[in-house]
Amino acid sequence: MRRFMDSIAPGRRRFTAAVLLFVLSLAAAGCGYTLNPGGKTRFSDPALRLDLSAFTNDSIEPDAGAYIASRLREELRRRGFRGSFQRSGADYLVEGKVREIPDDVFSHGSDRFALENRLTLTVEIRVVDARGGAVLWKEAGMSETASFFAGPDAQYTEGNRRAAFEETVRRMVLRMAQTIRLVL
Repeated sequence: MRRFMDSIAPGRRRFTAAVLLFVLSLAAAGCGYTLNPGGKTRFSDPALRLDLSAFTNDSIEPDAGAYIASRLREELRRRGFRGSFQRSGADYLVEGKVREIPDDVFSHGSDRFALENRLTLTVEIRVVDARGGAVLWKEAGMSETASFFAGPDAQYTEGNRRAAFEETVRRMVLRMAQTIRLVL
């Protein structure tokens, strides 16, 4: 670094150093690092109580609502949530509804049977301040899609469908947790 700075004309060193510092700060921000002077956020406060119960399920997938809520709790913990998940005395309510999980034929094989299907998970979610009643975030029609292969064996097809469902839930939960962290 010193050789690089010595190779620059003396009048331009300060400008070059400022540009390098700016570029390094952008690179650090792109890697997920943030500057938090206090070190604590409301999200990581251990006294924070969040009511995040199983989502209402309007789909034909029997455990979809409970599965999504469970994965969302795990992802919130992974992102630094240190509070508790409890219904009584909650500071914030996270309410969700699984609207539908259709899977459509995406491509056909030479025998004109389904070769690849596409599964779409559609969810509604809202985060409410329990004390004031203000809606902090609401999104209807939040969706994720994943493809899966179909075959003549029903177990093969259903196993692939479940893997596609879990992948769509994983991606959706990442988006939800990121937004919830920003909102709180």
